[in-house]
Amino acid sequence: MLKNYFKIAIAVLQRRKFFTFISLFGISITLTILMVGTAFLDQTIRVDYPEAKRDRSLYVSSMQMSNTEKGWINRSSLSIYFLEKYVSSLKNIEAMAIIAYEKSVNAYVNDKKLELGIRFTNADLWRVMEFTFLEGKPYTNTQLKNKDAVAVISEATKKAYFGDATLVTGKFIKVDNIDYKVIGVVRDVNKLNGNVAGDLYIPYTLSKQDYSYKDLLGDYNGILLAKDAADLPRIQQQYQQMVSKVPIENAEFDQLVSYADTFMENLTRSVARTSDAHDNGMRKVLITLSSMVFLFLLLPTINLVNINMTRIMERASEIGVRKAFGASSTTLVYQFIVENVILTLLGGIFGIIFSLLLMYFLNSSDLFPGMDLSLNATVMFYSVLICLVFGFLSGVYPAWRMSRLNIVTALKA
Repeated sequence: MLKNYFKIAIAVLQRRKFFTFISLFGISITLTILMVGTAFLDQTIRVDYPEAKRDRSLYVSSMQMSNTEKGWINRSSLSIYFLEKYVSSLKNIEAMAIIAYEKSVNAYVNDKKLELGIRFTNADLWRVMEFTFLEGKPYTNTQLKNKDAVAVISEATKKAYFGDATLVTGKFIKVDNIDYKVIGVVRDVNKLNGNVAGDLYIPYTLSKQDYSYKDLLGDYNGILLAKDAADLPRIQQQYQQMVSKVPIENAEFDQLVSYADTFMENLTRSVARTSDAHDNGMRKVLITLSSMVFLFLLLPTINLVNINMTRIMERASEIGVRKAFGASSTTLVYQFIVENVILTLLGGIFGIIFSLLLMYFLNSSDLFPGMDLSLNATVMFYSVLICLVFGFLSGVYPAWRMSRLNIVTALKA
């Protein structure tokens, strides 16, 4: 039966080539955008280089100080003082990476400006993260305390600044008029990884800003590495207890809020901009994403419904003949839904081809260094699921309308 439906569907598609083109084009472009978007999302949230230890990591990325009486709020990242004095004292922590947000700096190669992203960090970053060193080694606590002007650079920075040089360790890179000795080169980190992606990694003691000031807010994030994944809930509880005891020296504020979150909790909390202890924003983010996908699919679905209605009305005489010979409404509905799903799957095949081409272009471009978009099992699963749902929804109403056609009216059409 399905074989016959497939033959009928192909014959119908060949009958009106313009409508078929419009349908396939709309389906394939819609699915291409969704598949590439899903690949972007998958690349952002999946465990990837260099965060191999994410399952036993907690992210401390923000703090909110508020005046509960007047409604004032001051929200920012954290200071070195807070991270080293308070957070580092937590139990069951193997190491704590301290890393600043990426900032743009300038370097010059043959009078050509090179814009680079710099990250000021502590030495424990190299213990918490599993960077792949292509040459050299990371800086140590001793170099951090001695304020040695050393740097670890990315592979892309090596190529951009030093050209075809085979080895660059021991050479100097001049950034914002400061010479740093290159002691290591690491494999590029995907720029979508906002936690650790950068072009240069420098000891935070070399920062122009005063890292020793005794304030709670600053420019840094903390990544806590637990000794065991089972310790994460205990560390989170200890963190909350610690925060509740931290003195607020600024008299304008009377409440302090900060969290040690898992990767997903930290991501959704930052997107939703929530400071609620009982709501990390995951529900809000999921609802928002689902609504966006629904609205994005709604327009092409409506267009496809209209095209299918036109196509079905052109086949009114065929429907009348089949009904006259005893075909039930259920059989006809099933046939037209199957035909529409086949049409959608054909559009999905073109969508996959377009997605592969677009991903290849994005991966080979310099828009997101280190990015590796791919149609892995997760992306393929959701893509096929979207195809089936898309085809089913856009075929149900036209098929239902077709099944209610009167035999006499259909034969006269």
